[in-house]
Formats: sequence, structure tokens, C-alpha cells
Amino acid sequence: MFIIENYPLAVLFCFITMLCWGSWGNTQKLAAKTWRFELFYWDYVIGVLLFSLFSALTLGSIGSQGRSFIPDLMQADFSNISSAFIGGIIFNLSNILLSAAIAISGMAVAFPLGVGLALVLGVVINYISTPKGDPVVLFIGVALITIAILLNAKAYKNMGTNNSSATKGIVVAVVAGILMSVFYRFIAASMDVDNFANPQFGKMTPYTAVFIFSFGMFVSNFIINTVVMKRPFVGLPVSYKDYFNGNFKTHMIGVFGGAVWGLGNSLNLIAAGKAGAAISYGLGQGATMVAALWGVFIWKEFKGGPKVNNAYLTMMFILFFIGIGLIIYSGS
Repeated sequence: MFIIENYPLAVLFCFITMLCWGSWGNTQKLAAKTWRFELFYWDYVIGVLLFSLFSALTLGSIGSQGRSFIPDLMQADFSNISSAFIGGIIFNLSNILLSAAIAISGMAVAFPLGVGLALVLGVVINYISTPKGDPVVLFIGVALITIAILLNAKAYKNMGTNNSSATKGIVVAVVAGILMSVFYRFIAASMDVDNFANPQFGKMTPYTAVFIFSFGMFVSNFIINTVVMKRPFVGLPVSYKDYFNGNFKTHMIGVFGGAVWGLGNSLNLIAAGKAGAAISYGLGQGATMVAALWGVFIWKEFKGGPKVNNAYLTMMFILFFIGIGLIIYSGS
């Protein structure tokens, strides 16, 4: 299988992850013109699963190091398969809530609050489990990102949005962030992160773990998303009939969004072997900044707000940039 051999390449892969994880929400925004997020999400999950299988059968099955996908899957312990599968369930629940927050509040709010909180909590959780990097520098970076999240929430409150809607968007994003901070630990625990070239028997390579994780997302969606379709956060309930009434282009937008996120997920876990789980996760969740850029400058989600918001948003971006830079430096 393909393995990263040096730290700079691992950082590059994490930056690509950042772009992918921060940009997939654009496909939901595009589809939202004619399509409810609950219906979009079915195509999204299918896209994640299909890309994980493609990645496992290509990069995960070439080269002379490690184990190729099929043999690796056959030798994996049930406990490790279960761990990756549970990670997929947890992530799916958190990501559906994030999608709901995007539908309610927009990308520039949902990502900094939800994914930003996931970054802060996730770095701490993953560092405790697998210490790698300078802890002082790492946690200063995390502290700056925390301040950036608070500035974003303040700017959103200043927009004069209906109080009940604003509160719902913030609460849903925060719950999504708390859940999202936990999933990575489950998938990382299923792999031999310190030795991808010669993984421990029973453990999985990142390619196999990503496939099991994605399968967990897909299976759990039949329960989680069905409940959300029947009891939506906003609007009237939707049915499976509504989903099959969608046109090919609309379905492909969702599948593409899932493939974009799946690409980022695969590259992030491949990079974890060289960068460490905490740093790899933290850099990937820098997607918050990417999504906020899309929301502020492309979708104009803060347009019409008070002038003080410009200062809040500028400081948010500056602190995110510095925080991400410190996370990178902590592992160099």
C-alpha cells in the first residue's frame, strides 16, 4: 500500500484534507436551492462509501510495504473492525447535525462553531491517547482557535437573526462539534498508527479502517437520517419518495460532496502515521477556516451585519491561521 515517508508530505496531505473537509459543504449549499439537506445527505454518504472503496482498491492495494486491502480486511480483529465501525456511526450522527446547522445558520457559522469545537476537543483527546509533538506549542495553538470560535459566535449573534433560530443553529453546531471530537479516536485505535509499513497482526491499515468507518456511516444512516427525515430541525417531514424524485444532477452533487470529504479523510489517516493522530486531526479540522472563508466571501453569509463584525471576523481568521501554524510547528 502507499505510505508517507516524511513529515512535510504528511503536512501537505493534512492541508489537502483541510481543503476537502472545509469545501464539501458547498455542495450542500448548491443542492439546497431545490433539495432538502436530509435528502442531500443520502447521496453524500454514498459518495463517502464509494470513495473509500476506490481508495482501498487502488492506493491501499499497491506497493511493497504494509498489507493490501483484502488480506488486511481478512486478518483484522473483530474489536478493531468494531472500533472503526463505531467511529463511523458517531461521525455520521455528528455530521448530520453539522449539515442541519449549515441549513439553519450557514457554513460561516456551523463550521467555526461545530468543527472548531471538534478541533479543540479532538486534539486534546487524541494527544492524551497518542502523545506526539510539543504539548505547550500544540495547546497554545488550540487556545487561539478557541478564541476564534468565540469571536465567530459573537459575530453571528450580532446579525440580528431571529433569537430562536440563532440559538437552535448554535446549539446544533455545538452538539455536532462535541460528537465530532470523539469519532477520530475510534478509527485511530483500529490501526497500528506507529507502524503502517509493518502493521501489528489484527490491526488495520488506514485504507481498510476508512472503508469500515464509511460502511458504519452508511449503515447507521438508515436509522439516524430516517429519524431526521421524519422529525426535521426545520420545515416539514420528507420521505424516501421525495429522494427518488430527485434528478440525476442533484444526486451527483451529493455524491461528489461525499467523495470530496472521503478524499480528505483518507489522506488525513494516511498522514497520521507520520504526523501523529493529534496533529493530523488538528490540521484536518483547520477546515473550519476554509469553510468560513467560503461562507463569508462567496456565500456572503454575514452581509448586512454591523461594522463591528468585520473586526470580529478578521480577528477570527488571524487567530485560526496562527493556531493552525502552531499545531504544525508543534510536530516539526
